[in-house]
Amino acid sequence: MTSSLIDIRNLEIAFGGGTVRAVRGVSFSLGHEKLGIVGESGSGKSTVGRAVMKLLPLTAVVRAERMTFRDVDLLKADERMMMMIRGRRIGLILQDPKYSLNPVMRISEQIAETFRFHYPKSTAKQADRKMIEMLEAVQIRDAERVARLYPHEISGGMGQRVMIAMMLIAEPEVLIADEPTSALDVTVRLEILALLDELVARRNLGLIFISHDLNLVRNFCDRVLIMYAGRVVEVLKASDLENARHPYTQGLLASLPSIENPPARLPVLKRDPAWFDDITLETPH
Repeated sequence: MTSSLIDIRNLEIAFGGGTVRAVRGVSFSLGHEKLGIVGESGSGKSTVGRAVMKLLPLTAVVRAERMTFRDVDLLKADERMMMMIRGRRIGLILQDPKYSLNPVMRISEQIAETFRFHYPKSTAKQADRKMIEMLEAVQIRDAERVARLYPHEISGGMGQRVMIAMMLIAEPEVLIADEPTSALDVTVRLEILALLDELVARRNLGLIFISHDLNLVRNFCDRVLIMYAGRVVEVLKASDLENARHPYTQGLLASLPSIENPPARLPVLKRDPAWFDDITLETPH
């Protein structure tokens, strides 16, 4: 793996005045790659993504031995510094465009506003031209017509493309995609994944792909972090998932249905209390 874009060591996140530990001892590095973070609901995967962006509630207690982005110490970065990083250097693609896009603003206004914020010396004409270029880059046909629409006038798949265009218009170095395809049907999901794959390769980005879909991450990402109860229990190449050593990862894989060899009954994952304090298993990469 090439030099790290993001480097996190022993990240701890707690709520309720520090009494509820949501993330415990998470460590990982991100290079120019597609890194998947997989886990059940409540495992802490989205919390980690928001911690990188410093978008957690003010009541959250965040500690780490190290949490850096390039040359920036994210633990010490103030809000002014983070405003220059969010969007401009690290983009966040959220799960459902219905709740992420402003319903009373046209698509063109929302994308162009992002560009003008990060490039304040740009003109309105430059922002509009860049906005159309980005809509075309995410494979939206008739971009000028779509730009005039409101969010409720476009489909879910097109809304997700708009979200991607909005995050890429400032040309960030890292993308954090938090369940970006879970609200989409299978056909559109594959189109969005192919688009993300092409954009990451062409722009040489680092991608953190947060998901609960093990099969999706296995086929899309380069490496995978498996999270359970706020901890990373295993790190391995996506292509090596079948060789997972941790019983939690093995249990998740066993519970996946198979069309070729359908079991009489899907096994139920049995959780071991020892997993709360288990060490991370990591394969070489």
